[in-house]
Amino acid sequence: MARRTTGLARFWRRAAEVMAECRYAQRRMFSLTTSADLYLADANHAPDTYAEFLFRTSGSLLHEPAATGRRHGRPVG
Repeated sequence: MARRTTGLARFWRRAAEVMAECRYAQRRMFSLTTSADLYLADANHAPDTYAEFLFRTSGSLLHEPAATGRRHGRPVG
């Protein structure tokens, strides 16, 4: 019985990891598709004015946790 419980726990843990990865991918795709740099003709150059800089950084930014709160190799956000 314990072996069966361990297998079920492992299955649900893996399912939760897959769901978390899907959630992260969806949030990342949304932030990339709604970023201001996507609509600029030449996004590889620095902003010319402070107003342009503010426009480019007006999108949602991902919060980066402290180094102690991060696990090695895990995505930020």
